[in-house]
Amino acid sequence: MTTSTSPAPSRTDGNAPRQLWRDWVALGLLMFPVLLVAVDNTALTFALPAIARALEPSGVQLLWIVDAYPLVLAGLLVSMGSFGDRIGRRRLLVIGSIGFAALSAATAFAPTPEWLIAGRAALGFFGAMLMPSTLSLIRNIFPEPNRRRLAVAIWAAGFSGGAALGPIAGGWLVEQFWWGAVFLVAVPLMVPLLALGPALIPESRDPSPGKVDIPSILLSMLVMVPVVYGIKAVATEGPGAAGLGAIAFGLAMGAVFVQRQLRLEHPLLDMSLFRNRVFSMAITANILALFSFNGFILFLAQHLQLLEGMSPSGAGVAMVPALAATVVAGLVVVPLVRKVRPGYVVAAGLAFSAAGYSMVTFGNHDGGPSLLLAALLVLALGVGTAETISNDLILGAAPPAKSGAAAAISETGYEVGSLLGTAVLGSILTASYQQNLRLPAGLEGILPGPTLHNAGETLAGAVEAANLLPPPLAGALRDAAAAAFDSGVHVTAAIGLVLMATAAVLAAVVLRKVPKAA
Repeated sequence: MTTSTSPAPSRTDGNAPRQLWRDWVALGLLMFPVLLVAVDNTALTFALPAIARALEPSGVQLLWIVDAYPLVLAGLLVSMGSFGDRIGRRRLLVIGSIGFAALSAATAFAPTPEWLIAGRAALGFFGAMLMPSTLSLIRNIFPEPNRRRLAVAIWAAGFSGGAALGPIAGGWLVEQFWWGAVFLVAVPLMVPLLALGPALIPESRDPSPGKVDIPSILLSMLVMVPVVYGIKAVATEGPGAAGLGAIAFGLAMGAVFVQRQLRLEHPLLDMSLFRNRVFSMAITANILALFSFNGFILFLAQHLQLLEGMSPSGAGVAMVPALAATVVAGLVVVPLVRKVRPGYVVAAGLAFSAAGYSMVTFGNHDGGPSLLLAALLVLALGVGTAETISNDLILGAAPPAKSGAAAAISETGYEVGSLLGTAVLGSILTASYQQNLRLPAGLEGILPGPTLHNAGETLAGAVEAANLLPPPLAGALRDAAAAAFDSGVHVTAAIGLVLMATAAVLAAVVLRKVPKAA
């Protein structure tokens, strides 16, 4: 059963050519919010050094500037996906697009770190309306499996293409204007969707959705926020009472959330979806692939700009071949799954990701950026392969009426993976930097107290402090900061290697019986 308002899936009526044309145009319009979210994420990463110079955030504040958006987003994705099933996925997409564009413009002029963190959190609220809507609409616009698989590949390519475009656009905007300009790109990107979407994108919804359960929404937030806060606290401050207590509280709320969903006649999250092993393993692959990818980009962007001396746009251009490889990989594997079982394709993609991290773990970083960029290329090929097929497996395993919930879970995997990649790997990287940094003697009498403190907090702070010092001391501080940062990169890469290798084995075992595509 399909809930789309478009004609029957067979498309054999007299209007088939026109209807098929409208479907592909609708897909094109859905790419604009996908591009927006992807550009916003990677552009911000390349604006972080400029933000650090302009607003002087602490190390923890800098991480929250990155994490506030995906934290709120991940906490609300399932709620918004279910809400879109009820009120209409296209309607929710339009509401989210308007709110996201307006708040992006306001956040661009944030005068303090606190303002920017709050703006990013508010963007997460409207961003949660965008991504589940796009993927669930694709599920209903393209009910035929082969077209749906191609549409999902294009959707994933748009996400990867936005990630590739973000560094170039973001770097150029930071250099030509100021860091806030990276947020303003949301406004022009939303114009085509808002102008043409209501007429060309067919509305769809669950025909018998039930009521929205507010306590479940609150519980979902009480799961995500404390767990992520606790992970960050443990990574930066060690296993203290506050961090471990927050994690324990979030997990307890998770148990309460699951029990509530099992009791409700119309749950916010249909737990029966997870009884399907294919669905659950595909979600796990999503989380771990994005975990590795975003964690890698976070430290590579800082390395290229702060240690290699590249401009933001130069660093972005250097990463484009690897980021664009995710697009190519995602499109190439669509016909491949007709000859090779999808589970083995997903496992191969995760194995490529593990290989990328192994290059960083065991490689020497002193020879310039070539090794790290080559590792990113290998990692990107793996992510593009695994993500495209795992997303199609997720949508194919869910009934059409629950496509919004399934898409929301898939998107939650995206955002939780991205969030954990920056929160966990970013926090470990920051903690390792702070613990291993050995500041040269004699800085106390030269640098102001706040500047010296920032140098001990982040790599960006150390580079800024070095710019105020005479050459001998400046070089010594840069060398000490680079060594401390590099030690954290080796640790985070080793973690990524273990996780990706484990995920590859699990995918090969759990998904091995999924048949080839027809």
